Amino acid sequence: MRFGLIGYGAWGRFHAEAIRKAPGAELAAIACSSEATAKLARERYPTARLHLDYRALLADASIDAVDIVVPNHLHAEIAIAALEAGKNVLLEKPMAGNIPDCDRIVAAVRRSGRVLSVGHEFRVSSQWGLIRKLIRDGEIGEPLYANVSLFRFPYRQGSGGWRYESDRVGSWILEEPVHFFDMLMWWFEELGDPHLVHGFGNSKDRGRGMYDNFSAVMRWTGGAYAVVTQTLAGFEHHHVVEITGREGSLRTWWSGTMDRTFEPRHELKVKRKGADQCEIIELGRSGEVFELEEELAATVRAFEAGKPLVSAEEARKRIIVCLEAERAVAEGCEVALSF
Repeated sequence: MRFGLIGYGAWGRFHAEAIRKAPGAELAAIACSSEATAKLARERYPTARLHLDYRALLADASIDAVDIVVPNHLHAEIAIAALEAGKNVLLEKPMAGNIPDCDRIVAAVRRSGRVLSVGHEFRVSSQWGLIRKLIRDGEIGEPLYANVSLFRFPYRQGSGGWRYESDRVGSWILEEPVHFFDMLMWWFEELGDPHLVHGFGNSKDRGRGMYDNFSAVMRWTGGAYAVVTQTLAGFEHHHVVEITGREGSLRTWWSGTMDRTFEPRHELKVKRKGADQCEIIELGRSGEVFELEEELAATVRAFEAGKPLVSAEEARKRIIVCLEAERAVAEGCEVALSF
């Protein structure tokens, strides 16, 4: 499967390596935003065709699939163009920064008949993905509560500082909390969609949505709820998840000096229903650099099967939660979720 990569920034370079390693995939073309990044791409991937305009890449009929890794405000424009060009698409999260753009992407998927999968790579993780299996298999009973916490260093600026400009990033809730909302809605899938969200946040003199410290409470009918907390005013990268069910519980954590470290520390403990003690579950490699490789390998298989790993319709719901959590912070009240 011949892949075209659109975006060769810091994270795009990890995507390029993941495509190169994915069984059945070939990194055939790369679209870069500047001569400087094109030079780096040419040195690392001399057989790939290089472009300075993504439209030229999309015009290449030999490209089967496109991996889009660009600033958030460009997601909808490029994803729709790729679908209209007849390509299958892997689109980095967030799907888009607003619901009209999400709706345009959904319509383009349906109109084109192509496959679009949104990059919520935590789902294929040996650590975070295993939580879904434990809950689905009834190991802790019906889930009642979850706590997701991230304590980390400030976000990277991104090329041209885009991650610190609200008109390009959308909000910081759309950066990592969108992953947490996706995981929670996936883990708690049997409970249906959440129906309420509240949000709290503050910042170091930044505007709405650009919260250095952010918390949200998401509630389901029936009483289950989840707390999401992120601080960007910390150091290193420390991620904790705790979930309790009617018949058991689990706790897992991941720590590294950086989010993209190749040598993290991590652990998962579970107290299964009927057990007197918790147990430690042996995990394989865990971390976003490893999950990205798993995601690209799974994406090739998904495109071959004609089925996304994370559909546009699913990803759209996560954007709704992010935007309504932002509104809850601004208005100081709980907000009803309508999908």
